[in-house]
Amino acid sequence: MYISETKLKVRYVETDRMGIVHHSNYYAWFEVGRGDFITKSGMTYSDMEKQGVMMPLVETYCKYYEGAKYDDDIIIQTSIGEMNPVKVIFNYNVIRELDGKLLANGKTTQAFVNNQFKIINLKKVHSELWEKLENLK
Repeated sequence: MYISETKLKVRYVETDRMGIVHHSNYYAWFEVGRGDFITKSGMTYSDMEKQGVMMPLVETYCKYYEGAKYDDDIIIQTSIGEMNPVKVIFNYNVIRELDGKLLANGKTTQAFVNNQFKIINLKKVHSELWEKLENLK
């Protein structure tokens, strides 16, 4: 199983009055990790969209263990949890780099659709994209 690691530094704007990262920012970090995962696999979202494949988000989940704080260096680990020809589920771990502490984990589910937002069977319609993702499971 391929696990992409994306390093980020917590910005002040991402924190709330309590001095910890606001929960909504974890979803933005998941997106950064997912984009990095796709890029490291040898393609980009832009490349996929040019080929008529989009991956809208259809479900999200996040469990918080400890809040990240301003200036923390964090690692977003991204991997494929499940995949079938019409959807993919990405798993994420948010880890504080300093001590390796798991701060949160989550997942997102993306459907494979065409430019008209109709669900497609990626394996049949774009077998080369399917194979690239399948090789990373």
